[in-house]
Amino acid sequence: MSALVLDARGRRCPLPILDLARHIGEVAVDETVSVEADDPAARADVPAWCRMRGHEYLGEHAAEDGTPAYDVRRKL
Repeated sequence: MSALVLDARGRRCPLPILDLARHIGEVAVDETVSVEADDPAARADVPAWCRMRGHEYLGEHAAEDGTPAYDVRRKL
């Protein structure tokens, strides 16, 4: 289970990534953030952001309502 869940439903690129960048510092190093986003661009944007910022992309799963959710482990 993620330490923080961000609801980015209805928010279009680049807003889900901006939400992630703004809130990643709210969790401790090695804790996870889950970004629930229905914007198709998030599927590529979240892993790319992790590579650029030094965090670990853990993969995708479906939220309870079926919305794609992307899990990130804070590494810095």
